[in-house]
Amino acid sequence: MERERKHVERKPKHSHPLHKHALVAPRVALCPLTGERARGGHVPRRAAVAVKVENLAEARPQFGLDEADIVFEEPVEGGITRFIAVFQCHTEARIEPVRSARLVDAQILEPMGRILFAYSGAIQPVINEVDSRKSLLDDVGGYMAPNAYWRDPDRYEPHNLETSTAALYAAAARLHYPEKPPVAIFSYGRPSPGATPASVVNIDYPLDVTTWTWRRDTGLWYRSYSDTGPALLGDGTQIAASNVIVMLVREWPTPYPEDITGALENELTLKGSGPAWVFRDGAQFYGKWERPLLDHPTVFVETNGTKITLTPGNTWEELVPDGRSISVKP
Repeated sequence: MERERKHVERKPKHSHPLHKHALVAPRVALCPLTGERARGGHVPRRAAVAVKVENLAEARPQFGLDEADIVFEEPVEGGITRFIAVFQCHTEARIEPVRSARLVDAQILEPMGRILFAYSGAIQPVINEVDSRKSLLDDVGGYMAPNAYWRDPDRYEPHNLETSTAALYAAAARLHYPEKPPVAIFSYGRPSPGATPASVVNIDYPLDVTTWTWRRDTGLWYRSYSDTGPALLGDGTQIAASNVIVMLVREWPTPYPEDITGALENELTLKGSGPAWVFRDGAQFYGKWERPLLDHPTVFVETNGTKITLTPGNTWEELVPDGRSISVKP
């Protein structure tokens, strides 16, 4: 090692100007889906895994959402919402409750590239959609990987199906899926001057108001519900995020009944543009989301065209039907 250092430091007789820059600081390994420094200095060489998680009152408290790199909240039939929790840099020993897939899931996940998809079942049109997306979705759902799931004996079905990232990665190995890390879908950096203060964000989903509250002491946004209070996880901690993104999207019914009540499964329009808010560091940035093609990541820009960046950390992306109200307190 000493011999190598002397060789680098020795000045050649006829040095080229580029030689002055031969010593370059090592690159910091950053998690692709959070922008954070990777634990141990290395990004895991594995695929991202997306898990469908329930959000009915009967499904709470959930387990595992705190270790997700990204959580997408999507409106589904009957005014309820479901989560897609995406894990890659972090692992989680207990993710619960796992529930069924929806048609829009593939469109939400497509910009990240090939990804493992974990879910408990689906109606036939959704199964057909997952099967048709084999180049995008590697199916580790309950049909393809039944050994990756088990029931929590302390909760009632169907709100008690569990899995873990270890079980899902093991299933992926048995199914010979490639381990390809995901593509980054967000940009991280210093905030632009266009910020305005924000301490509370209220999202008027049809069945409940979801609130995110900023805490300066931790630098995080904390989730709560208008009907039940703080959104707690199974270990008693409150759901928190470094970034919260709110996108207004068009929601429209498909012809497909989702359950015995006859409620129709919905689709979302995720290509094009619409109003958007990005909340980070106790501030809001208002503008619009832009996604010209479904395989492109969504870009967020302020009203003056400045690109909005996130702070490194986990992100919750709220897909909200247009026409619903979003209120922000400074």
